[in-house]
Amino acid sequence: MLTTTAKPEADPSSSAGRPRSASTHGAEGIYLDHAATAPLDPSIAAAMNAVASQHFGNPSSRHALGLAAERQLRQARAQIARRLGLVDGTVVFTSGATEALAIAILGSGRARRQPGHVLVSAVEHAAVRENALLLARDGHEVEEIPVDADGRIQQRELLARLRPETFLVCVMHANNEVGVVQPIGRVARAVKRERPRCRILVDMVQSFGVLDTDVAASGVDMVAVSAHKLHGPKGVGALGLAPGVSLPPLWAGGGQEHGLRAGTENVAGAVGFGLAAEAGKGDPERFIAFGERLLAAVREVLPDARALVDPRHRAPHILAVT
Repeated sequence: MLTTTAKPEADPSSSAGRPRSASTHGAEGIYLDHAATAPLDPSIAAAMNAVASQHFGNPSSRHALGLAAERQLRQARAQIARRLGLVDGTVVFTSGATEALAIAILGSGRARRQPGHVLVSAVEHAAVRENALLLARDGHEVEEIPVDADGRIQQRELLARLRPETFLVCVMHANNEVGVVQPIGRVARAVKRERPRCRILVDMVQSFGVLDTDVAASGVDMVAVSAHKLHGPKGVGALGLAPGVSLPPLWAGGGQEHGLRAGTENVAGAVGFGLAAEAGKGDPERFIAFGERLLAAVREVLPDARALVDPRHRAPHILAVT
């Protein structure tokens, strides 16, 4: 199986393109692993360098430099919240999506006084699966939601597994390996009809900046996103919480990030993430056209090659070929 996540070469006349980095198309070939990480946008790197040198104060400090850093952090938080449709919700900066998922999963378990039940789709990232298994050590039961041949959750299979004690359902929006997209809005509405208090956690790492990620409209409770998939910096992620959703912290020591993630914030990284979120990953239509050309080129060498996932159910920037 060949999985590609190439970014279309930027059209110099198009504002939708980004400056092309040497790491995407150079002496070593064409980079086709954007689902793992994307090269840092030079303009974002420059903005981060400026913040690191000019706004180096601790955002918790009440002097001028600290207040200036706090303003930078607040602006970045607002940029991400707008992209997520969470202007009335909460955005918590983390070291990456893995940490964001851990805070959501383990925090949801810690909030319960009695053992409960967790549902995890069969196509989740290890960051979800393995943190869910940590809940099992605390007495919670973790159950897998099966998927069909395309990797999509079947709603009837999900609903059949809901129990009175089910407190968390974990569903990835766009899969990082084959690109299958789950109908998260439909899933959330179906679960809430049966179990209104059950929380829905969505890994939006691959879909953020490409697909519609309006959290408030979808009915999802918690989402995890990451900067470095969007040509932002590594080591920066965020946990988005819908209005009214709260979690206990996993550790203490400063009260930063709405009390959920103690420790001095990475202001330059947050600014880079905010800029990347505002720019987005690219035009979905251009990704689709590029994928079609790429698949046609593969078929010139391997005539029987086919896309693993129906284009109607696939993220436009991820193509898995078999």
